Amino acid sequence: MRVRLINKDFVTYGACRALGKAIAAFLMLVSPAWAGPVTVLALGDSLTQGYGLVEDQGFVPQMQKWIADQGLEARLVNGGVSGDTTTGGAARVEWSLTPEVDAMIVTLGGNDLLRGLDPAMSRGNIEEILKVAKAKGIEVLLVGMTAPGNYGAEYKADFDAIYPELSEAYGTLYAGNFFAGLGEGSPADLQAYFQADGIHPNAEGVARIVEALGPKVVELITAAK
Repeated sequence: MRVRLINKDFVTYGACRALGKAIAAFLMLVSPAWAGPVTVLALGDSLTQGYGLVEDQGFVPQMQKWIADQGLEARLVNGGVSGDTTTGGAARVEWSLTPEVDAMIVTLGGNDLLRGLDPAMSRGNIEEILKVAKAKGIEVLLVGMTAPGNYGAEYKADFDAIYPELSEAYGTLYAGNFFAGLGEGSPADLQAYFQADGIHPNAEGVARIVEALGPKVVELITAAK
C-alpha cells in the first residue's frame, strides 16, 4: 500500500487562498458603484467654462487640482456653456447627467442678471434642474448669485431669494455667492481679480473663488459617496 504524505501547512494555505479569492469575488459583486472616484458635473455658464483663460486656469481645472491637493479622488466634468442662462441649463441638464455622474455643482443665473430676466422665470428653471437631479439621485451643490441694485429693491429681493429657498426645498448643499472668495472691497479693489471686461474673473480671481468654494465641494463629494 502506498501512503501519500500531505503537508498540513500547504493544505491550510491553499484553503485560505481559495477562500480569499471567493471573498474577493463576492466583494466585487456587492461593492457599491461609488467605490471609484466620484464624478462631479459642473453645470454652468462662462464662469464655469473658463471664459478668457487658458485651459488650466479655469474654474474646473483649478478646482480639480485643489481637490487633489486635499487628497480626494474625484473627477470634475466641465459643463459650462458660455452665455448660457438658467433656461439653457434646464434644457440640457437631463442629457448632461450621464450615468457616471454622481454629483453636480450648479452655477447659473449670471446671464439672467445681465439680461434683466424675470426672477420668476429663473426660479422655475433652477427648480427644474433640481427636480431632474433629485429624480436621478444626484447630490447637488447650488451656488447662488446676488442681483445688483440697479434693477430695484423688489427685483433684487426676488432674485436673491431663489437660491437659499430652493436649496432648502430640495435639500441641496448651498453656497451663497460664487464670488464670495473675492471679498467685499470696493469695485476698484476687486477689479484686480477680474479680466478687462469686469465680469469674468482672471486666474488669480478664480484661485480665490476655488479656495472659498472648495470646502463645499468636498462636502458634495463626501455626500455622493
